This record gives sequence, C-alpha cells and structure tokens, in this order.
Amino acid sequence: MDYLLQGFMQGFVLLFNGDAETYSAIWATVYASSLSMACSLLIGVPLGFLLGYTTFPGKGAVRTTVDTLLSFPTVVIGLVVYALLTRNGPLGGTGLLFTIPGVAVGQTLLGLPIIVALTANAVEGLDKRLPMTLITLGASRRQILWATVTEARFSIILAAMAAYGRIVSEIGISMMVGGNIKWHTRTITTAIALETGKGEFAMGVALGMVLLAVALAVNVAAAGMKKKAVQ
Repeated sequence: MDYLLQGFMQGFVLLFNGDAETYSAIWATVYASSLSMACSLLIGVPLGFLLGYTTFPGKGAVRTTVDTLLSFPTVVIGLVVYALLTRNGPLGGTGLLFTIPGVAVGQTLLGLPIIVALTANAVEGLDKRLPMTLITLGASRRQILWATVTEARFSIILAAMAAYGRIVSEIGISMMVGGNIKWHTRTITTAIALETGKGEFAMGVALGMVLLAVALAVNVAAAGMKKKAVQ
C-alpha cells in the first residue's frame, strides 16, 4: 500500500507545482471536450426538438437508431472518424487527423445522440397544450422553438452534463484520432493509460484526481439542476 500513498502524494505535488506535462494533458482535454460540447449542443438541441415535437413517417425507426447510438462503443467511433480523416479517406484533405479539432469531431459524434435523445424526451414530456397556445398567440416557428427549449431548459442542461461526462472520460476516440501526441493531443485519459503503463504512477494519479474532480462537479451540478427543476 505504500506505493499507492506515495503515488497520491507525488500526484498532489505535480498538480500544485504546475507540472507542464500534466497541465498540457488537462488543457487538451478541456479544449477538445468544450469544442465538442458546443458542436453537440448546436446540432443536437434543434434535432432533438424536431424529433420530439414533430411527427413524420419512420419516426420510430429514427428514435430507435438514436437510442442505439447512446451506447455506441467509443473505439468504433474512433475507427470510423480515423477512416474518414486519414490521408486516403474522403476528408483526408482537411488535415484534422491527429489534431484536437479532429478529436472533437469524434467526441461530437459521441455526445450528439445523448443530446438529441434527451432533448426529444424533454420536449415530449412538456404540456401538450403549449404549442397550441403559442400558435394561438401568433408565435412564429422560431418563437415556438425558443419557447419550447426554454421550457425544457433544465432537462437540456442535464442532457448536456450527461454528454459531457461521457465525452470527458472517453479514451478510444482520443487515442485513435488524436494519436496521443505529447504536448499536442494527449488528453487526461490517454495520458493516464500511457503513463501508468510506463510505470509513472504519480502522473496517472494526478490526472485521475482531476478526472474524478470533473466527474464530481458534473454530478453535483446535475443534482442541483434536478432539485431546481422539481421545485
């Protein structure tokens, strides 16, 4: 057990002394996850609204597909994105492979089904009289969208938190699309896997503590949102 205690002590030292390699991985994680969350919300909330608000042929199949994608393995997403971004792939000319924006593309595909599915559920759970009331008051489609999203804002925030929790803790996409390049695309999860494999237990512990702190913050915020929504 001594090596565990020593690892935690050294991990705290790395964090509080501002170790450049440790904070490089933290920054890469924050950058990639923030970029992917912004894209997931911008795309996913309108799609979730349309899925929950409208009725169209094949809607059941679409819902089933979206729900299936909720548990899509990250390594498969990484494989697909890698195939698209590699030099011989259809998007090879973009130069996104082994970059943070490239990682964000894969993480967006990971978070998007969560945002779409939970937003659709939130819209479907609203008072059925809301759209008709808005139409009666002369609201435009854009105003109906905005009013509905505002009404379901707490559920959408919870959806965003759930998506962020999965994005920030994934490793398959970051490893395959980012390449785990030191000082460039190495994220917290890939750094933990690599450094622990090399025997650098202290850095793995330091980054693990950061990841746990992020997970705790997300869960505390989610609990607060649930409590506020119930009140």
